[in-house]
Amino acid sequence: MRVLVSDKLSVEGLRIFEETEGIEVDYLPGAERQELLRHVAQADALVVRAGTQVDAEVFEAATRLKVVGRAGIGVENVDLAAANRNLAAANRKGVVVMNTPFGSAITSAEHTLAMLLALARNIPAADRAVKDGTWSRAVSAGVEISGKVLGVIGAGKIGRLVIERAVGLKMRVLVHDPYLSPEMVRQLGAEPEDFPRILTRSDFLTLHVPLNSETFQLLDESNLSQIKPGCRIINCAQGGLIDEAALARAIEAGRVAGAALDVFAKEPPEPDNPLLKLDQVICTPHIRTSSVDAQINVSLQVAHQVVDFLLRGVIVNALNVPCVSAELLPVMRPYFELAEKLGAFQAQLSPRGLKRVTIEYAGDIVDFPTAPMTMALLKGLMAPLLGEVVNYVNAPHLARERGVAVVEVSNPSAEGYSNLIRLTVETGETRRVVAGALFDGRDLRIVRIDDHQLEAMPEGHILVLLNVDRPGVIGFIGQVLAEADINIAMMNLSRRTRRGGEAVSLITVDSPVPEAVLARLLGHESILSAVQVEL
Repeated sequence: MRVLVSDKLSVEGLRIFEETEGIEVDYLPGAERQELLRHVAQADALVVRAGTQVDAEVFEAATRLKVVGRAGIGVENVDLAAANRNLAAANRKGVVVMNTPFGSAITSAEHTLAMLLALARNIPAADRAVKDGTWSRAVSAGVEISGKVLGVIGAGKIGRLVIERAVGLKMRVLVHDPYLSPEMVRQLGAEPEDFPRILTRSDFLTLHVPLNSETFQLLDESNLSQIKPGCRIINCAQGGLIDEAALARAIEAGRVAGAALDVFAKEPPEPDNPLLKLDQVICTPHIRTSSVDAQINVSLQVAHQVVDFLLRGVIVNALNVPCVSAELLPVMRPYFELAEKLGAFQAQLSPRGLKRVTIEYAGDIVDFPTAPMTMALLKGLMAPLLGEVVNYVNAPHLARERGVAVVEVSNPSAEGYSNLIRLTVETGETRRVVAGALFDGRDLRIVRIDDHQLEAMPEGHILVLLNVDRPGVIGFIGQVLAEADINIAMMNLSRRTRRGGEAVSLITVDSPVPEAVLARLLGHESILSAVQVEL
């Protein structure tokens, strides 16, 4: 087996490859594009950091490639869609993409605390003053953090490490995480708080959430105007969480005392970014994971994972497949896809307040191990809520830490289908059932929503409508979509037995449905709900 390492890797990680019998390693950090394409054609494994762009061209050239190992948590430089596609006639398994999600969490949390302390005591300004020949204590007057209120938005793995350390520094910690139960927050030694009040109560505010449609510019002009006067803001999570121009104005106006930023919406930031001109802002170049210890940790982890996969078929920390043996993966891949799509479908129908998830496997599917399918389903369920941080490995953990009970049931009877996955999601107020089946071993279908039987392909933009079964409703829906220049690709309808009861429509359209169009649909007296789902 041949391993190509195309970015810098610690000597400890390289030694794993060099000392493993049956493995040959080509170490080409910083390889030019053509050199990379030439060598990857002979590689069974490719190990990268952030420098190598692993795109469709690389996968097309890599006819022997079985696995890509990313030393680190981010995979922005790896085209996961290309990894999943068939690569050549002789290799229809796709390529497994692995990362090392746990090697740099402590380093990231410690960088957040370092930024917080530097911001509190004006350390960069004091450093500049001394080097410029000014010896004045007044220039570096700061504030204590002991007894101050730290607001933590997002309590995932890194957020929790920050909370733990902040509590040790005698800070009072507030947490806003809508997907974490209040009991879990209190177990961390913190106090749960809603979003508006965490803004008005925090002396320091740190962000630890993924970037998605819900969190884009989470701190915008409006929210920054509500923040506690004198608050200091830290963002070592994702660029785009803060409206940078609005933050600059809030600092200039004196409402925000300062900010410490390791990430920006555009990296590197443009020279005219107003935040770069403010002395109250500390900037670092996306170095939250850049410590010697973290680099060694992720190098060792990725080397062990790649060796285990090549020699023993063991899949660990995979981002595009659940963890099963390499031999079983091709057979189970369609079931994983079905499970993940059912989870994503449910998450967009019932997005908040998950309490209990029941997964029933029925028919032939029970002959396969169900735990990997549950991992895929939970990934689909959690990803729309938490963003790209969710993968097959951490999805069950993220569900547990948010207090979501997960129950598996096996049933040899599949109600007329050869196989069936039924997903029941319960929130504090609702209970919703969605079921899917695999036809001819490869065609995915949604076959039930609550009491409604149908047969819909789970892909693309899908408009899910619940309406009273009356004449004219379907015509109204078609008219509204047509006037908005939205083309209907497929339509699946189902009603309960009697006319005038509730009916469900799954309408696949060629483009997203704007909010204004959804509002117009909901204005019809017979349409009870309208939700847009993207799969």
